[in-house]
Amino acid sequence: MIMGEDRRGRVSYVIGPDGSPLTMADLPPPNTKRWVIRRKAEVVAAVRGGLLSLDEACRRYTLTVEEFLAWQRAIDRFGMPGLRATRVQQYRN
Repeated sequence: MIMGEDRRGRVSYVIGPDGSPLTMADLPPPNTKRWVIRRKAEVVAAVRGGLLSLDEACRRYTLTVEEFLAWQRAIDRFGMPGLRATRVQQYRN
């Protein structure tokens, strides 16, 4: 068994945005309504690392693909501060 994979060959953890291991148990609960920067970054890290597929993440959190991709682009372009819901324009100028 490869470290970080379970018996089915699926990734059992990824490295989260803060550098620590992130498992399914560490992800925000499916009924999350308040999306703070850390939670968004955790979901993006989970999808990028293979802990969740994009479809699973969108279903679990009732996100649109476009919304998730916007989070991903914000991280790529501006880092975690780009995920801020308020004063977003400050990071994009």
